[in-house]
Amino acid sequence: MALITRTAPDGHPVIEVTNTGTEVPAGAVERLFKPFQRLEPERTGRAEGLGLGLSIVQAMAEAHHATIEARPRTTGSRSVRITFHY
Repeated sequence: MALITRTAPDGHPVIEVTNTGTEVPAGAVERLFKPFQRLEPERTGRAEGLGLGLSIVQAMAEAHHATIEARPRTTGSRSVRITFHY
């Protein structure tokens, strides 16, 4: 399940997606932005997938002059925040 919020602090639009699931180790979050990187199948319970999701999101954010950051959550999974700089 994902929670999507949008705000505009300081006049910069922000989209934040927070999802549930198993915890992502803090040291592994940045690795998820690299193409073809996935965490261990034991963590997700599935082996399929290519590990392209966040690398594509990052490329799209950069094409729109936005920055992207991901944070691990202690309650599980992660929060991804995209800030647009026009």
